[in-house]
Amino acid sequence: MRTPDSNADEKRAAGVAAADMVRDGMVLGLGTGSTVAWTIKRIGEKVEEGLEVLGVPTSYQAQELAIAAGIPLTSLDQDPVLDLAIDGADQVSRDLIAIKGGGAAHAREKVVAASAQWFVVVADSTKLVGSLSHPVPVEVLPIAKRLAKSRIEELGGSPQIRQAKMKDGPVITDNGNFVIDADFGEIEDPGVLATQLSEIPGVVEHGIFENVDQLVVVLDGEVKIFSRE
Repeated sequence: MRTPDSNADEKRAAGVAAADMVRDGMVLGLGTGSTVAWTIKRIGEKVEEGLEVLGVPTSYQAQELAIAAGIPLTSLDQDPVLDLAIDGADQVSRDLIAIKGGGAAHAREKVVAASAQWFVVVADSTKLVGSLSHPVPVEVLPIAKRLAKSRIEELGGSPQIRQAKMKDGPVITDNGNFVIDADFGEIEDPGVLATQLSEIPGVVEHGIFENVDQLVVVLDGEVKIFSRE
């Protein structure tokens, strides 16, 4: 029987295992979320032990965690090619396609992941599925919200503008945009849907990630690593 504690233990184990992939001299993409937070913390411990790395955070949250962990930061302007990017996921399939954006940072996360020579996703066992079915976060320009919702409905999705929990009104991304959570049920062809969402005018970025190189996940109490063939 799963408990909140077992879920937390899996997040920690996966996050720490991913940190062990980091090598001296690397420039890293630092993702956003509760699992990769453990990765950032562990990298910070390695920095204290003498590891020399630079980090590019994907969000304000990731930046603050990295600063607290003592990880020196850089930017894509200064270091446009990253050695490794590590991030979490809302859901990931066994063929290594992920849905991300629960933290509304998927646009920056996708830029950082695409800038990396190797992209690793960390997850607990609840995130691994046979077929993707999680609502797809879609970041849109505020002016395009009605158009985007209409086009998503034409694609068979059920769109909802994400509302903030601690303020009135919608969630605002670090880029100043809205997030639409688009529920398509079970997604038969994520690649086709990704292309269709990208073609909607005003869409900044969607949360379907097709470029995952490796998945670090805890299954049956053990860390497992799946690689793209």
